[in-house]
Amino acid sequence: MSSTVEVAFSALPIHVRTARMITKAVALRSGVDDPLLDEVRLAVGEACSRAVEAHQKHCPEEPVVLNLTDGKGRFSVSVSDRVPDEPEEDGLSMAVIKGLADELEIVSSETGTTISMSWPAR
Repeated sequence: MSSTVEVAFSALPIHVRTARMITKAVALRSGVDDPLLDEVRLAVGEACSRAVEAHQKHCPEEPVVLNLTDGKGRFSVSVSDRVPDEPEEDGLSMAVIKGLADELEIVSSETGTTISMSWPAR
């Protein structure tokens, strides 16, 4: 059985730290091994920072949404923004995320972008 934690937060840089702390706590509970915890936290921090920056420029009143799910031996995280444009896939943040996430999917549409990442969990 899987469980999901959803957090919606204002597009403020200070909330990125909170998102990283929540992610680490849920990852631990989900059975992510200690050596991977820093990678998870850093990747989620980069994805949240990218979303916050985009929101501050285009829709500061809209919240950034973070979903944390465990189940079937995976810990999955998605960070969704409401900015309808493609993320810069060659930028430094995306390079960091690509290097840290075990699995990565980026979906952009007219309603925003979702960066989904996952790692193995017990």
